[in-house]
Amino acid sequence: MKINGQTFIVSGGASGLGKACVEEICKAGGKVAIFDMNEESGQEIVKGLSSSAKFFVCDVLSTESIASAIRGAVDWSRETGSPLRGVISAAGVATPATMLDRHGKALSLDDFDFVVNVNLRGTIDLVRQSLEHLAQVEPIGPDSERGVIIMVASSAAFDGQKGQVSYSASKGAVTAMTLPMARDLARYGIRVVTVAPSLFDSRMTSVMSDKVRKSLEDAMEFPKRAGQPAEFAQLVRQGIENIMLNGVTIRLDGAMRMPSKM
Repeated sequence: MKINGQTFIVSGGASGLGKACVEEICKAGGKVAIFDMNEESGQEIVKGLSSSAKFFVCDVLSTESIASAIRGAVDWSRETGSPLRGVISAAGVATPATMLDRHGKALSLDDFDFVVNVNLRGTIDLVRQSLEHLAQVEPIGPDSERGVIIMVASSAAFDGQKGQVSYSASKGAVTAMTLPMARDLARYGIRVVTVAPSLFDSRMTSVMSDKVRKSLEDAMEFPKRAGQPAEFAQLVRQGIENIMLNGVTIRLDGAMRMPSKM
């Protein structure tokens, strides 16, 4: 699929990996509906991208908030004559906690629910509501493609560290839905691709201590550093443009396998 002249929704698009995807898509001639809670950052990005992007306040924990943002994005895509062709679901959170803390107190179910609701429920809610519109656009190209869903998992889905039960559960579920979702949507000409990054510079990793960051970088085989958001966005662009990428989760991790603990 050619990005030029098409519209894409990016959740979590006001910072980090999502922001890099916004910039990459706009650079390729596409338009982006930025979904995020941070209106100040979102509007700042829009200023730099002019008419190529528009910001919509969206809380992925709220079905109605998602619905409102999608309605706005669809209306905008019609106004600009750039059909909605895809969704990049990059909103995510992490709340590290072990099953039992040092005092023998069990993992907080409220914290578990928060992580799973943002990373998993928020993803599927955004995707399912967007699909009602994606399935209605005119197919393009020789294969009659309508669009693409790109979800964001994590290397923690495969080798989660100590304290990552909630995060690994949410991201593991995202990888598990990739193939059945692709099979569900094949009849509509809509593909599904999931990217599972390891250590990348982002808002989430910016709060890490130097010790934790160094431990993770040491687990990287090559290159021995955190990934850059632009490198993540390059793969997302391939997910959009390469029609043979479908029903797959791609690790983007420099051959890293996370150690059990720091």
